[in-house]
Amino acid sequence: MNTDGRVWLITGATSGFGRAIAEAALAAGDTVVAAARRPQALADLVERYPGRVNAVALDVTDQPGIADVVADVLLWHGRIDVLVNNAGRGLVGAVEETTDRELRDLMDLHFFGPAALTRAVLPHMRARKSGVIVQMTSQGGRLSFPGVGGYSATKFALEGLSEALAQEVAPFGVKVMIVEPGAFRTSFAGGGALQMTAEMPEYADTVGQVRTGLPDSDGKQPGDPAKAAAAILTALEADDTPLRLPLGSDAAEAVAASLDGLQKEFAAWESLTRSTDFDE
Repeated sequence: MNTDGRVWLITGATSGFGRAIAEAALAAGDTVVAAARRPQALADLVERYPGRVNAVALDVTDQPGIADVVADVLLWHGRIDVLVNNAGRGLVGAVEETTDRELRDLMDLHFFGPAALTRAVLPHMRARKSGVIVQMTSQGGRLSFPGVGGYSATKFALEGLSEALAQEVAPFGVKVMIVEPGAFRTSFAGGGALQMTAEMPEYADTVGQVRTGLPDSDGKQPGDPAKAAAAILTALEADDTPLRLPLGSDAAEAVAASLDGLQKEFAAWESLTRSTDFDE
């Protein structure tokens, strides 16, 4: 296969951000290995870009499968320049409504899978002293609100791992970028990408509006996935690629308000915070 430009490995590539990023990378002249549970859904992309797209089957919760796919990509192309950990889905429910199984399944998908893929590509990137790892989280990986506690927990975990990772791999010439989208016109809010926990009437006033509001927003979200993909490529090409890249005006407003609130809370309690050292 063609190995001109960069070689991308993108998970969850059949739709949404994964598909948009794949399209943008191909338009830039790069080569894409598009990973998905249903690779046949990528047939049109393979046909449009002969020799530059390889659709592979991958469930990111399957650790042996991860090792096999990374080995295959290195065999076919000799390198992986950009890994995009994008596969995911939504979960709505109050913390009390969310079962241990639901939390563990989502953590496997959003945290353990990306962590395993990251570990699988790092030896190769370190040896080449080059590479980029893109972690697709969410504005929900920076802040949270009623109804998305479980979802945010998985994204918070990936962001914490990635913040440390970025400092660990920088000396090897490897970049890490966390992407935090707001509401974009993907399939996230509709279809099978959004799951709901069992309902408890006690949370109708707080979580109920998220249960109805999120599906109702499907197809009306303000964010354009194609513009998000272009922004990601722009940030990756910069000399000073950001560690965190919020995307969308709604994410910008939410992150700014969260940072302001955190600063005010810290200032209000700073003296108590500092009062807990030994008197020496």
